Amino acid sequence: MSIQNRRPLIEDSPAHDDFWNPDALKVVNTRSLQMRQTFEKVKSVAPTKTTVLLLGDTGVGKGTLAKLIHQHSSRKNEAFIHVHCGALPDTLAESELFGYEKGAFTGAEKRKLGRFDSAQKGTIFLDEINTISSTMQIKLLQVLQDRIFQRVGGESPIEADVRVIAASNSDLQEMCDQGFFRKDLYYRLSVFPLEIPSLQQRSEDIPDWIYYLLDWFNKHYFKDIQNADPIVVKALQGYAWPGNIRELENVIERAYILETSSVLRPESFPRELFSGISNTSKATMDLTQPLAEVRRQGVEHLERNYLNELLTIHKGRINRASETAGITTRQLHKLLTKHGTVSYTHLTLPTNREV
Repeated sequence: MSIQNRRPLIEDSPAHDDFWNPDALKVVNTRSLQMRQTFEKVKSVAPTKTTVLLLGDTGVGKGTLAKLIHQHSSRKNEAFIHVHCGALPDTLAESELFGYEKGAFTGAEKRKLGRFDSAQKGTIFLDEINTISSTMQIKLLQVLQDRIFQRVGGESPIEADVRVIAASNSDLQEMCDQGFFRKDLYYRLSVFPLEIPSLQQRSEDIPDWIYYLLDWFNKHYFKDIQNADPIVVKALQGYAWPGNIRELENVIERAYILETSSVLRPESFPRELFSGISNTSKATMDLTQPLAEVRRQGVEHLERNYLNELLTIHKGRINRASETAGITTRQLHKLLTKHGTVSYTHLTLPTNREV
């Protein structure tokens, strides 16, 4: 491609860049220096047409950053197509990505547009790019190199006016050295590599994540939990989080469902989270109270935990839970009301939250 015909590096910038406005995108709020530096790089590359390669462990938020890049580019009003490469069977990957013409194979009764067609003038996010076959690596190289693609059974090349963002949870350079990934494709993808730190590396953000998730759950469930016990916060910050933000969300969601007060307490979380914290009981015990009150609270505490575990085992089924407890359903309902415990059958889990 001649110098005269090359497109400018910076595409038409959005009229108003509100990247650091927390009301526009809360995801850029961070106390972590590493994440702040990552967001600065995102801000720099977003308005360009440059291919971006997002690197990081599973659950660190590569999909979120891909959307962030798209939303702060001139293509933000066009399609953002998320392709989970690991979910595409080798036999269907080409037709899914590039589409096919009528009569291309048995059963192809009409033309089908592929993901690159759908992403024209927009952005395509190729998640888990490390899983694609060697055949698809060659075809994807052509798209990145020549900016054209061809439908299965088609004869004419189609111009690809598509911004490509790819992501990998594996070391692509190592895969190249081992012969599992093409070096020429890797060089095309890694024009702007962006490493996303793990949650353990940015544990200072965990308190904000807790309150963000509590706010989200409060809006979608009919409970009102506004805070977390300091011991819980300390434990969550000290945990390794191999599943990163996705694992944190799952742990908070489970605790939220089990919690019966207005504060997330240690008893609503898996015990292994607190293995590194000693004297938990001493830290939470109020020694100014009379012994009778401590006993009463202790009984209520055990009773509440018993009910929570009972409902968990029976998935919120009142009849089966009452049989196990040896009480009537009416008595169980009274206890649930007393402790403010909610049956799982009344909860609708969120389906549109993404990391």
